[in-house]
Amino acid sequence: MLRERVITALLMLAGLLAAVFYLPTNGWWIACGALGLAAAWEWAGLFHLPSAVRWGYGVVVAAAVVAFAAIASPAIDAALFVLSALFWMLVAPPWLKQRWRLSGGAVLPLILGLVILLPSAVALARLREANVWLMLAVMAVVWVADIAAYFGGRAFGRRKLAPEISPGKSWEGVYSGLAGVLLYGAVVFSVWMPFVPQRLGWPIALMLLLALSALSVIGDLFESLLKRQAGLKDSSGLLPGHGGVLDRIDSLTSTLPLVALWALVWRLAGS
Repeated sequence: MLRERVITALLMLAGLLAAVFYLPTNGWWIACGALGLAAAWEWAGLFHLPSAVRWGYGVVVAAAVVAFAAIASPAIDAALFVLSALFWMLVAPPWLKQRWRLSGGAVLPLILGLVILLPSAVALARLREANVWLMLAVMAVVWVADIAAYFGGRAFGRRKLAPEISPGKSWEGVYSGLAGVLLYGAVVFSVWMPFVPQRLGWPIALMLLLALSALSVIGDLFESLLKRQAGLKDSSGLLPGHGGVLDRIDSLTSTLPLVALWALVWRLAGS
């Protein structure tokens, strides 16, 4: 199982880097649309919707992603990213605390999926346009937080973070993830992105990283809640050893749109 997981992870990383550095802009948008299609197909599956609905929903999300490439409106982008930020900061935390369930058929789950999946796919595309290294650095924040939390939780985990949602996560794992992100941020801001702490100041820059790490945990827990309510261990079996696409991008859905919004505001403020 571990061998399969490592091989899949290496293949995904190689595929991501190849797409990031070799695809033209239109090709990258198509790749983000394909990612949105796969994630939307899995999302609809979490609510046990029929196969035709799952595929149709995936096509709708992919088409919406590509439409944003054609529109290319900073105002519309900002509105989309603000909607995502409001959901993750104001709606998701009480949702997790109360463990709400969506009811009323397919309409509400599919609308919620658009709020979560569309901004993250568009943000992934826009961040690559803005600065490919910024995009990779932000994705690495999530990866560092996950890895540090995993090993910290295994070594020191005692107090459960949310046993009703994800029994394997602990507060000690969260603290380890935050510590890993702080160390990572100190290196990145010192070596590759000194303009961030120079403009914002070190305390604010590191606090923003911690906030981003906390949001990544919320995104992870939110998908775990939906899977638990659906009675599923993984969102699908598309990625051997890793489950599905949603299982790999859950933390990115809550972080990428916020960073894309920040990058958009930064660019407009500097222009």
